[in-house]
Amino acid sequence: MAVLHAWRAARVTPLGELHAPPRMTAVLVRLTVQVVLVASLWSGLYANTGVTAGMSREQAITYAVLAVLASRLRELDQYAGRDTVIQHMHFGTIVYWYLRPLSPARYHALRALGEQVYGAAWALAGYAVCLAAGVIEPPESAAVAGVFVVSLLLGQLVLYHVMLLLDQMCFWTVRNTAAMLILIFAQNLMSGVYAPLWFFPGWFRTLSTFLPFQATLNVPLSLYVGRIRLSDAGGQLALQAGWVVLLHLFTRFLWRRAARRVISQGG
Repeated sequence: MAVLHAWRAARVTPLGELHAPPRMTAVLVRLTVQVVLVASLWSGLYANTGVTAGMSREQAITYAVLAVLASRLRELDQYAGRDTVIQHMHFGTIVYWYLRPLSPARYHALRALGEQVYGAAWALAGYAVCLAAGVIEPPESAAVAGVFVVSLLLGQLVLYHVMLLLDQMCFWTVRNTAAMLILIFAQNLMSGVYAPLWFFPGWFRTLSTFLPFQATLNVPLSLYVGRIRLSDAGGQLALQAGWVVLLHLFTRFLWRRAARRVISQGG
């Protein structure tokens, strides 16, 4: 029975897209347009230069395209299914999270796992197409590929906990849409979604080392393109794992505190 509940929770958000073919078509079109535009942008930026910020044209394009594909791992639309924490808090339906056989923390984690597995299928398909088309370069070696996969998994765990923190904010602020948008922008900016952190000023890169954002995407992609050497991978993986443990302990504490603040607004 527990396995059945877990399976149902994991497929909540993916089913919302799988049962709506127009949404899947829109995702395919959007992903294709993003890859083409990003590859064209970085090709243009490197038209008159060879190496910038320690990255060649091929490295920069590979990084940027992989960032687009990786963003698909957590891009499912929970809002359309009215399954976001902020919506549940507003309508008072968050109470049902505390009446289910699954705890709220486990339900939230299983739902995110289902989204990431589904998103990974899209990302892998896009990676295969881009690799075959020569848009991106393959990893330098099997060792680099292995380290990249481990780093990417750790990065996704860090990202999950960062996004969980944003959701948990709703238990204290109730209506925090503006704050969440600001934090999501900061996450995308400081994780390297918009541009590799190597292109930012020194003070910005220094600041990012004290925050978990760069561990979500910049580290694994920098390992893939060779901007971070394989000999330095151990320290980076340890840093990512440290953020996972720290954020897990903090969010676990917040789940216990959140149960005391279950309120409804308008419901």
